[in-house]
Amino acid sequence: MFRKTCCSIASVALIPMISIAASAQPPADSAHTVALQQSAGSAMWSPQILGTQINVIGQRLAPFHSPYSGANSLQAAGDHALSHVYGAYVGAVPFAWGADEARQVRVESYLDVEMSRGHGVSNATGLAGVTNGDVLRAGTADLGNGPYVARLFLRIIAPLGRGAEIDTLARGADQIGRAVSASRFEITAGKFAASDLFDLNRYANSARSQFMNWALFQNTAWDFAADTRGYTNGVAVAFVSRHMSLRFGSFQMPTQANGNKFDSDLRWARGDNVELTVIPPGGHAPVLRLLAYRNHARMGSYAAALAEAAVVGGRPDIVADDRPGRSKSGWGINIEQPVADLGETGFFARLGSSDGANESFAFTEVDRHVSVGFQASGGHWARPDDRVGAAFVRHDIATIHQQYLSAGGVGFLLGDGRLTYGAEQIVEAYYRVQLGSRIEMSPDIQLIRNPGYNRDRGPAKIVGMRLNFQY
Repeated sequence: MFRKTCCSIASVALIPMISIAASAQPPADSAHTVALQQSAGSAMWSPQILGTQINVIGQRLAPFHSPYSGANSLQAAGDHALSHVYGAYVGAVPFAWGADEARQVRVESYLDVEMSRGHGVSNATGLAGVTNGDVLRAGTADLGNGPYVARLFLRIIAPLGRGAEIDTLARGADQIGRAVSASRFEITAGKFAASDLFDLNRYANSARSQFMNWALFQNTAWDFAADTRGYTNGVAVAFVSRHMSLRFGSFQMPTQANGNKFDSDLRWARGDNVELTVIPPGGHAPVLRLLAYRNHARMGSYAAALAEAAVVGGRPDIVADDRPGRSKSGWGINIEQPVADLGETGFFARLGSSDGANESFAFTEVDRHVSVGFQASGGHWARPDDRVGAAFVRHDIATIHQQYLSAGGVGFLLGDGRLTYGAEQIVEAYYRVQLGSRIEMSPDIQLIRNPGYNRDRGPAKIVGMRLNFQY
């Protein structure tokens, strides 16, 4: 989806890396690295281009039944849209202490530069489960089509115990692949996405390689702190072992719902998160993640907006009721169950809830979330690098939120002018075809019942195609 200033420590530490990355030409092999030459206590920069990618998603919304529509309705006459996102990812190790690389105390730094263009069907409005995870939401200030800094952060990794087992971290866009102590302490600070660290799931976590719908790369009842593009500034601390981890994070909230400017008053504007992950030994038992969060922001109250409209007349306006010091709390349960093919075939499920009393603020308009699905490896039909996935989602909102939309209220995603309430239900299926080592093509279909929680409208059908190029 989507993703101002970064934390000062990250900005200062990354300045040398930015200048190096800006002058370097991408190597022919994305696995290219500059040799790391540093002894205990030294500070030698070793920039690595961790990869580049282009992701293109085209979607078509078929016309559907709709006796009426409002300011933020899904377009009943149908629509088609194209989005394309470009990214380049750089990492470096400015400091490391210790002769044994796997048990070093290390400071890693990362810079991601992206460019997002195009739009989603119906300008990404009218659905709680928006159908394209790469698009920006409508109704915000023009962010332009040029490149932007998506992530700029430091990660400090320190081993816990000299005799700890060793794990291998896979190389990725925001991870320098290497051996590391299985028991370790991590601090991540700067600009990144809260969803980079929390609510991860092997089978449903990336709109660029798995499911495209917002409801299937995150728990949509988790209104995680983010700007319009999905990024924030903050700090996360983690205690990690081979079979369990505990993570805490606190992040900046925007000044208004779906906003691109952050509130600097952290007493009244921040998103606090804690997550426990349990990974049983053996690789066959389910991985369990338990998430709890509490957001503080200048939110509107649905009840107060309805009460004000009853006095002065007209439709309720949640934005006009924004007040500092309001909060939203919620929780999530996240399960992934490996079945076969070294874990590439498996099932997943998410369950989430928030109190729903105050304004949906940063992600989407969902107060209750249930999703179940699977991913299967193509090795069973002689296509070992292909993947197929299918999933079901149910979204609900709190009664007071229903009353607000029924009275003609508008949120940053929803607003049909009135409402005959029904749970929003989504089915998505995709097939990811691997074409060589660098290109993936994924046809996709999404069927949506009661779009925007409205039984008077729909069902809606969206067909799509995704092309992902990695280098």
